[in-house]
Amino acid sequence: MRAVRSPVPGGPEAMVIERLPLPVPAAGQVLIKVQAAGVNRPDISQRRGTYPVPPDANPTLGLEVAGTVESVGDGVGLKPGQRVCSLVHGGGYADYAIAEGDQIIALPDEIDFITAAALPEVAMTVEFNLVERAALKRNDWVLIHGGSSGIGSHAIQRAKAMGASVAVTAGSDEKCGYCQTLGADLAINYRKVDFVDAVEEATRGRGVDVVLDMVGGDYIDRNLKAMAPDGRCAIISLQGGRKISADMEPLLRRRLTLVGSTLRPLSKAEKARIAKLVSCDVLPLVANNCIRSSVGATFPLERVEDAHRLLESGATMGKIVLTTF
Repeated sequence: MRAVRSPVPGGPEAMVIERLPLPVPAAGQVLIKVQAAGVNRPDISQRRGTYPVPPDANPTLGLEVAGTVESVGDGVGLKPGQRVCSLVHGGGYADYAIAEGDQIIALPDEIDFITAAALPEVAMTVEFNLVERAALKRNDWVLIHGGSSGIGSHAIQRAKAMGASVAVTAGSDEKCGYCQTLGADLAINYRKVDFVDAVEEATRGRGVDVVLDMVGGDYIDRNLKAMAPDGRCAIISLQGGRKISADMEPLLRRRLTLVGSTLRPLSKAEKARIAKLVSCDVLPLVANNCIRSSVGATFPLERVEDAHRLLESGATMGKIVLTTF
């Protein structure tokens, strides 16, 4: 089978397509014939050599796939030919990939493979952080940074489906317009407007109840200023930097909460639990088109370099997906 690896850290040209034997699923595992694979920023970091890949992970790039069950290990109740999507512990950029059986999300016929390949990472991230840890609820105001990204695109629609009001930040008027087509009530071009001021005006001085932040850095201080009493901020990435200098007084005075997480280090059991939540609570919304596909571009596997260049450029809106067919 074909598999994309980056044996030497570097730019997109560092990736090579190797020929490898088909993996064999162990007990509790599934071999998926991959039809499509999502492209994520951790893939770029892994390629650059700046992402700590777990020692037990497959060195082939790719963290989420969609396709059909090829074979199963002992103790797995799935059958060959079933349509599925799943997180994978590396190995997604390939013709076949191994997934844990209890992390599999079975697909209804209404959801195509390209849409499905863009779901596991974003849906599980949003469900765990926005819905669970930040406890978003009906009538809350939520501020989503990076609203036109894959996660942002999904988070906007998930929040609206829950009955929340949604503010987003994005880096251009075009991206702001895209976010509004997905349901954002307020889209803030952060290159033109300070989001703290925009949020204060929209919420009549109260602030937002929840922040979903993938920037970190100096955004943390500004998030605290933009939050309502008892507000919750879920930090899921640190694209703006790991270190912060923030005025923590609002944290105390307004009883604010900061939480953070990333999916990959979670235990298999926890990932399985979150995958089940997505199957039960999110998949029906996708199947009924309440949450629309957030795929902005697709590339065949052979053009994986172009896919990475596009994601690094910041020009895309929504997810990027590789196809193997």
